[in-house]
Amino acid sequence: MNERDKGISRREFITRLTVLGSLAASYPALALERLRSNVTSANEQDWLDQDPWQTIAAVQQHLFPAGEESPGAGDFRAIVYLHNSIENPAADGEDKTFIVNGAGWLNDLSRDRYQRSFTSLDEPERETVLRQIEQSKAGRNWLSLLLTYLLEALLADPVYGGNPGGIGWQWLEHQPGYPTPPEDKSWFKLAAPVRYQRKG
Repeated sequence: MNERDKGISRREFITRLTVLGSLAASYPALALERLRSNVTSANEQDWLDQDPWQTIAAVQQHLFPAGEESPGAGDFRAIVYLHNSIENPAADGEDKTFIVNGAGWLNDLSRDRYQRSFTSLDEPERETVLRQIEQSKAGRNWLSLLLTYLLEALLADPVYGGNPGGIGWQWLEHQPGYPTPPEDKSWFKLAAPVRYQRKG
């Protein structure tokens, strides 16, 4: 069996993901347009046009921009996947609170520094603000959580809202398992709502 028959190696997979960070400044005009072209329902458009989702989508696109031969966050509908993952009764409420609050903190910092919201900044300004966020432990954790959901959106079954048509699988030359889940058997439709007990 030759190397091509084996698909990509773990090393090549990690290299492909790592190189994405260096592409951020190359595609400023594509930020939300690529996402909007992949939004299919009026309901999605309604919440996408509001914060915190606009801000989070802009951060996702900055963290995972498109390349000439690689999909970006908008292409694999990362914001739709994230929205579906945290806006349901079975979701981790702490993740939702942290992500939403983080978008607010980011906009506060952006206005303090540039007198504009994060979505109004150009690419170098966004990079500066995100680098500043990265300096705190909470900021690093927020960015790390967003990256986790980004990778899930890239690799999860399209039934969860991301990875339309298996675009992430095709790029990574990944063969998904079978059978794939039908829409009515997605995890958040089968899981019991998560209930948190207050420590007292």
